[in-house]
Amino acid sequence: MYCQKCGHENSDRALQCAACGEILVPITRPPVDAIPPPPNYPPPRTRVVGPPNHLVWAILATLFCCLPGGIVAIVYAAQVDSKFMAGDVAGAQYASDQAKLWCWISAGFILVLIVGYLLLVMAAVIGGGMQ
Repeated sequence: MYCQKCGHENSDRALQCAACGEILVPITRPPVDAIPPPPNYPPPRTRVVGPPNHLVWAILATLFCCLPGGIVAIVYAAQVDSKFMAGDVAGAQYASDQAKLWCWISAGFILVLIVGYLLLVMAAVIGGGMQ
């Protein structure tokens, strides 16, 4: 151990410097777990959530409702994520809204067809019962 005052080399167990009589203070290092961890570089990425793409609803609308309206919904739904990743947030929101709109149009179309069919069946039953 070296004396901090005169620089004389002393034994590691010495309490005083042999040359100048200065009290030796051992330099200690803090324990490894006492050192704070370095900051994270780069900072952790936060997940940015874009608008919903409504792709599942578009596929279901295509399969069970109206094929042309469902295809339009699928096209718009497929554009949502790519536009958002390209930084076009407004375009992604517009595509999301259009996909949702065309899903509703397809569902409304099949609903109108079912109601119309039921009305025709009821008219046939009522008209056939009067003869």
